[in-house]
Amino acid sequence: MKSFRLMLMGLVLTALVLALAAFSARQETTSKMTVVEHADTDTVTDTGDEGDSVGDILTFANSVYDEQNATEIGTDNGYCFRTVVGKAWECHWILTLEKGQITVDGPFFDKGDSVMAITGGTGDYAMASGQMTLHARNDQGTEYDFGYELAG
Repeated sequence: MKSFRLMLMGLVLTALVLALAAFSARQETTSKMTVVEHADTDTVTDTGDEGDSVGDILTFANSVYDEQNATEIGTDNGYCFRTVVGKAWECHWILTLEKGQITVDGPFFDKGDSVMAITGGTGDYAMASGQMTLHARNDQGTEYDFGYELAG
């Protein structure tokens, strides 16, 4: 009986060691990519009270450039709803690159950086998750850095 218990304990320990090894081998890696959006088509549709008001809609389909802002590498396409006058929009858009698409959702703040969730993708980005930081490159709001941190 004693040898059976020892054998059973050995099997349990072996299973635990294998499970821990498999868990630690599955380490999360993060790849980073920055693109520059040229906000040339941004259009606000005034849906409520005249001027900036809750419910207004911002739509866009813009060119996106490499990190050096030199070569066009794709496009983005999306919309935002005004949620807090003068402060915030809630947005959804898709970045389209040669090897697939990345979808983001989250707040776009009028001032300061915004962090949005990467909610999915296609092609090389089919398992995309992580976050994207949006940073205005100028005070006119004509160019933005999109810093993608892709987990996987």
